[in-house]
This record gives sequence, C-alpha cells and structure tokens, in this order.
Amino acid sequence: MVTEKDISQFSEQCTNIFKQIARDVIGQEKVVQGTVIAMIAGGNVLLEGVPGVGKTRLVRSLGRVFDLPFSRIQFTPDLMPADVTGTNIIVKDDQGNSQFSFQPGPIFSNIILADEINRATPKTQSALLEAMQEHTVTVMGVSRKLNEPFFVLATQNPIEQDGTYPLPEAQMDRFMFKLLVPDPSLEELLQIVSLTQKTMEEVAEKACTGEELLQMRKTANQIPVAEDVLKYAMILVAATHPEGECATEAAKKYIRVGASPRAGQAIISAAKVLALIKGRFNVAYYDLLELAFPVLRHRIKLNFEAVAERVSADDVINMVIEEVEKKYRKS
Repeated sequence: MVTEKDISQFSEQCTNIFKQIARDVIGQEKVVQGTVIAMIAGGNVLLEGVPGVGKTRLVRSLGRVFDLPFSRIQFTPDLMPADVTGTNIIVKDDQGNSQFSFQPGPIFSNIILADEINRATPKTQSALLEAMQEHTVTVMGVSRKLNEPFFVLATQNPIEQDGTYPLPEAQMDRFMFKLLVPDPSLEELLQIVSLTQKTMEEVAEKACTGEELLQMRKTANQIPVAEDVLKYAMILVAATHPEGECATEAAKKYIRVGASPRAGQAIISAAKVLALIKGRFNVAYYDLLELAFPVLRHRIKLNFEAVAERVSADDVINMVIEEVEKKYRKS
C-alpha cells in the first residue's frame, strides 16, 4: 500500500534527480523528464536529434546521478552481434587445459548508450532485442541475466540517412518513448558554451542508487488507475487504428498501421510515474495526453498521403487527441 509519505519521498527524490542532471545538461527539460520517467518505469528510450545536442552527456550524467555503471556502444555497419553481447573465448586453466570462457560484452552494464543505432546492420540491431525486452542475453544456447536496473538509451540522427538501416517495427516497439531532442535556444546556447569553457567534466552528484530506483519502480506500480482513465488511455491507443472500432478520421486518412498493445502498457506505466513526480496519488487525464506523443510517435506508421502532405507523426497524434477529446470527454 502506497502512503502519503511514500509519495512525498518519491517526489522529493525526483526533484533532486532533476536538479543534479540540470548541473550537467542545460535545458532539454522534457527530454530529461521523459528519460527519467522511462528509467523508473523500466522502459527504454530512443532519442532522435542532430549531433552535438547533448545526448551522450545526458547518459553519462544519468550514470553519475544514479551511481550506476555506464557503457557506450558506437554502432557502425561493421559491428557484429558478438561485439555487443560478448562471446565465448578459449582460455587455458592452471593445468594448461583449454576451455571456453564467456567474455561479457558492453551490454552487461546498467545504463547502455546505443549511439547511432540505425548505423548497425539488422543482425546487430537484433542483438539488442532480447536484452531490451527480457533483460537476458543468450550466447551459444546459454541465457544470462542482465544486472538490474537495466536501461537502454539509443540515439539516431534524423538528417543523415546514407549508410543507415531503419529500425524494424518490432524493435521500435520495444522503446517506451521516442523523444525528440530540439536545438537549444539562444539563452541555452550561451549557457552551454559558458559551462563548457570552464570545464567539460560532468559535475552532477549521486542522487539515487540502483536499489532506490528499483524501489521507486515498485512504488509506481502500486499507484491505482481509475477505470475511466484506463479506458480513456486504451481509447487513445485504439483510435490510431484506421480500421478499428475507435478509429478517428485522422487515423483513417493518414495512418497505415496503428499502435500496438505495448503502447497501452507504456502509457499507463509512465503515467503512474508522472503522477508521483507531480506529488499525486492517482493518474489524471492530462498525464495521458502529455505522454501520448512520446509513446505513440514511433509506433504509428504513416501512409503515403501523410508523407505527400508533409504531415508528421506528432501532427497526426494531435489530430487523434482532438477527435478523441470531442467524442469521449465532451459528449
């Protein structure tokens, strides 16, 4: 049972986490909040942004703030699955006998930065699938559990498409959020340059341990969701299906494939964390609306008409939300 004291501690801890991250990362409040929500909820994040906007620095800061080991994997076309998961190597024991020994790859860490994930071949990308979903790695028939908490933050450049391999739908679906990293404003740019002229080192301090993070996740799971709110969340997801019973006109016009059931799981799990961050005991409608964009934007597939009219995924989600609001909340 979650008490008022638990909610107060949760909110205070999150405030401290955001405060420490802000010492290293200027601006990007929505990106930081989304990343922390996903970590607490047990999901993974796909960051999309041009180079130099602080994606790698954010992950390094997360490692410091949560006091967890951090691994960076630079994805390239020649990267092999064994370079990610690890492999068996032949070693000699004290008697000189040869035997296989497992050499863990960089995936065996708590926080993983999969940098430019769309530059790796599909075979190497698939090496992350099991790790992201089941938190295990199977090499030569032997499954090994990954350390908890386990969090993957993948990045991709939206501009340069030469030599890239688009992530398959099955892998995109395993990311709880897709967060868009905007360019900094003029004021933020001034602060960034002033900060980095003094030192390039991260200065954030530990604000939470891995054990405390897992306890926060356990607390969030116990937050109740009213039946009407839960139904509304599922309607939002179902409304993205152009041929479904809740299909909106925007979905029929612009969406080829709607969001999967994982979207429903993700939006509820994340909404529970967001409610606690704001010091509330229950999930509200506006929590769902705030989280709909990062949850849905990578799970819906737009059709040719949307591409031809230059309608983005966020534009379509906004249209879907407006229709759902009119039909189900203001009827």
